[in-house]
Amino acid sequence: MAMANNPHMLDYEVERRQFQLNVPDHFNFAVDVIGKWAQDVEKRAMLWVGPLGEERSITFHEFADRSSRAAHLFLQLGIQKGDRVLVMLPRLPEWWECILGLMKIGAIAIPCTTLLTPQDIQYRADIAEVHGIITDSEGMQKVDQVRTQCATLQHTILVNDQNTAPVQSYWTDYRSELTSATPEYHAPELSSDDPCLIYFTSGTVGYPKMVLHTHTSYPLGHTITGKYWLDLHEDDLHWNVSELGWAKAAWSNLFGPWLMGAAMFIQDSRGKFNPLETIDMLHTYPISTLCAPPTIYRMLVLDEPMQYLKAHAPQALRHCVGAGEPLNPEVIRTWEQHTGLTIRDGYGQTETVLLCANFPSLTIKPGSMGKPSPGFEVSVIDDNAQELPVNTEGDIAVRIKPERPKWMFKEYWRSPEATAASIRGDWYITGDRAYKDEDGYLWFVGRADDVIISAGYRIGPFEVESALKEHPAVAESAVVASPDELRGEVVKAYVILAPGYNATPELASELQEHVKRVTAPYKYPREIEFVDAVPKTISGKIRRIELRERERQKKSRQ
Repeated sequence: MAMANNPHMLDYEVERRQFQLNVPDHFNFAVDVIGKWAQDVEKRAMLWVGPLGEERSITFHEFADRSSRAAHLFLQLGIQKGDRVLVMLPRLPEWWECILGLMKIGAIAIPCTTLLTPQDIQYRADIAEVHGIITDSEGMQKVDQVRTQCATLQHTILVNDQNTAPVQSYWTDYRSELTSATPEYHAPELSSDDPCLIYFTSGTVGYPKMVLHTHTSYPLGHTITGKYWLDLHEDDLHWNVSELGWAKAAWSNLFGPWLMGAAMFIQDSRGKFNPLETIDMLHTYPISTLCAPPTIYRMLVLDEPMQYLKAHAPQALRHCVGAGEPLNPEVIRTWEQHTGLTIRDGYGQTETVLLCANFPSLTIKPGSMGKPSPGFEVSVIDDNAQELPVNTEGDIAVRIKPERPKWMFKEYWRSPEATAASIRGDWYITGDRAYKDEDGYLWFVGRADDVIISAGYRIGPFEVESALKEHPAVAESAVVASPDELRGEVVKAYVILAPGYNATPELASELQEHVKRVTAPYKYPREIEFVDAVPKTISGKIRRIELRERERQKKSRQ
């Protein structure tokens, strides 16, 4: 294990009281942060490992140079300040070059996952009035299917990672054009409040909304994430096992590490996630900090990966965090038993930076989201915007009056109704439910839409899923409400079995009895269905709305 530097947060309460992050009138992350680190021409920004195992070490100086060339290229094409540009790339270094280049000219980047279908691309291009699309060879084929139907699309830029030829003349070859572009670029002065990024929400409930961030909210606000939660120092090599198309990548594949001067480890893997390969990376490379979504950790703690880990221990790992959805206590316990490291769970949204976490200076309560981050007042409130007593379930809320934290989104772009609906009194409503215990720790219950009301009892799906996960037969589960004539709703569990277990009525009964033993008996799943997979968003979150609708239709036919 790596020797840890002293944590940035030695005393949680002191750090919250003393927290101060000044916002300059003008700020451009690509200039002010990358430019600062680039003064040391040898300072490493990234260790990149390609699909075939090829390695490349990239300095901040190189990213500063190539992003300036990219800025020139974009301007030559006619992309201007305020123009929206969709960036849909795998984990290629060009993703970072393009994002930084767009920031330098004041254009608005829209990072998107490579999993988008042609119809998804068209929807996003139309609703955001996209001026340009940057993608790879695979994405080019999707864009070509809908390009002429995207009314505002003027520029298509290809990062030709497969050296495919020929390409249509309306595609600009990024790699070849970049070589002739000049690295001398003087970025215009941008206001800290100028728009910088648009992210589409995961769409767990309805159509994705456009979350607009400024040059301050994410690019500077993630100091909170990188310093206090990721606990990054300049000598760290940080790995965030995240797809680049969703906001978590901005958290710790871009702003968090580079604000702290840390280098990032990037594995450009294109196939299905392989837990053994992940363990190999941790064993082979001096990765000191790890961030992964709960789905990844759940796969890593299965029997085969844990056996493999015994002979392939991490080389330098000292700190692990998880985010994206709550992490089951059993997963935290298993990981700690095998690695000696505690996964410090955190909570935030596309709309915010880190809102609360199990910070390094806090005692871990497995299953809890931890305590509010410095710079935020996070509480649990009722329908009348009043704070609730301890151990009382309500809506997770962030105080925005008398002063709105700078580290939150500007608005739901072009949706004033959605922006207004997210505010209740002096609070921003996250849409998630939780309760706060007597020590000030927050405990996730579920999305407001996910809470199950059965015979008058309110049941959070996460607690039932966590109970199921403690049984060795369960690899993953998704718990939703199923209509019931007598109780209104009952708890229904869709269960994915671990290898070596078979779906039988006896096992279903065993799982029901197991849940009764480890949590309040009224929460047990009265219905269990064994499945091979559950529907998820492109960012890996369970689409419970789809499962609820499946149950509603099924019961309506009975």
